[in-house]
Amino acid sequence: MSLKHAILGFLNYQSQTGYELKEVFDDSVQHFWSADQSQIYRTLNELMTENCVTMEVVPQDNRPNRKVYTITKTGREELRRWLQQPPPQQTSRSAGLIQVFFAGQLSDEEILQKFEAVAEYCRKALEVYQAISNGTIAEYEKEVGPREAYCWNLTVDLGLRSVQAQLEWAENVIKQIKRGKIPAK
Repeated sequence: MSLKHAILGFLNYQSQTGYELKEVFDDSVQHFWSADQSQIYRTLNELMTENCVTMEVVPQDNRPNRKVYTITKTGREELRRWLQQPPPQQTSRSAGLIQVFFAGQLSDEEILQKFEAVAEYCRKALEVYQAISNGTIAEYEKEVGPREAYCWNLTVDLGLRSVQAQLEWAENVIKQIKRGKIPAK
């Protein structure tokens, strides 16, 4: 996914500052796409150059001026063009799986600890996804409408299913290690 298109998507809902965009990322799509503040501002500058957004400086008393970004007609057209394309093919990169790949160099106890940590991480991630599923999106549904909320929930559903599968995998590996199924060095 392009950060540019994610920003256009959020600005399509309403005009926002770069800081507000960061908050929206963290509150909504963080479970599958993250962006740091500097990336957001850099991308906003690119979008301004491409005439996809405009920026208005709003003076404030006793605080720095706010820079509020608004999507333009060109930006809406670009967002729509991108949305109509087939989904980009994702390449999977996982530092955790690289560790698993080479974990045969560790002791059984160290491998067990690694997978117990993976299982614990998955349990915590499931709690987050379930909280999002149980209420967070419903809160925003009033603002964005049921159609948007439905699509948002699709991303949460995939996240839940993916983490559940990872937890099942990790717990299975833990059982195998505890039963002595891992080959000796």
